[in-house]
Amino acid sequence: MLHNSKIFTTFAPQILLTNKLLIMNHYETVFILTPVLSDTQMKEAVEKFTNILKAEGAVIVNEENWGLRKLAYPIQKKTTGFYEFIEFDAEPTVIAKLEVNFRRDERVIRFLTFKQDKYAAEYAAKRRSVKSNNEVKEN
Repeated sequence: MLHNSKIFTTFAPQILLTNKLLIMNHYETVFILTPVLSDTQMKEAVEKFTNILKAEGAVIVNEENWGLRKLAYPIQKKTTGFYEFIEFDAEPTVIAKLEVNFRRDERVIRFLTFKQDKYAAEYAAKRRSVKSNNEVKEN
């Protein structure tokens, strides 16, 4: 019988640092930026959030700019917004820091971050590979 040992079963990547097991989960976040931003301001805002993730040790797997889209309903009297999608692997503590920064930044009008289960992670990987194959065929 094993004493003082824990068995972890997870599908998330694991990193062992100084006898401490860090579990990195798969996350997706979509945020909407206000439509009054210029192209450079929008890119600066996206870069700010990706840098926050990288500074906290997250690994960015995929980043997509979905562009200016019409909102389903007005938010802060705005009917359009710049959509940005980021897929990343991170520790659970990183999410709170990221969402605090979303709330503090007046350029962000909505955001949603969620943890992917193993099926969503498999689907996302398949979606990325199909997208990259389509881009290769177009070039």
